[in-house]
Amino acid sequence: MNAQSFAAADQAAVGRGSALSVLLAFLKLGLMSFGGPVAHLGYFRDEFVARRKWLDEATYVDLVALCQFLPGPASSQVGISIGMLRAGLKGALAAWLGFTMPSALAMIAFAYGVASWADAGRGACCRLRSRSP
Repeated sequence: MNAQSFAAADQAAVGRGSALSVLLAFLKLGLMSFGGPVAHLGYFRDEFVARRKWLDEATYVDLVALCQFLPGPASSQVGISIGMLRAGLKGALAAWLGFTMPSALAMIAFAYGVASWADAGRGACCRLRSRSP
């Protein structure tokens, strides 16, 4: 395939859905899903093949097989690919942001919470040690 073929395929994909619809669908999954990549693949199948019918079963199976072959987390690759098929490159970015952002923000909040808890505990511990004989 040449660059024109990719551009034509991207334009055709954009006609099938909006990046906003992809973002909202993946944000819902990112906020509600729990588990590792294998669990995510099940959530994706239920949402995008069975419920929304963005893909047929054969396309989804081929996509999962391809992403299992590639290095890296298969669920992220499948999600990005679904976003790209639905709304082009903007859809791919929207899928990645929507699915990854909730867990990334939760981890950052947890890290800040642990750091502030450790700082608060360290201060109390130092005060207790300074008062002991």
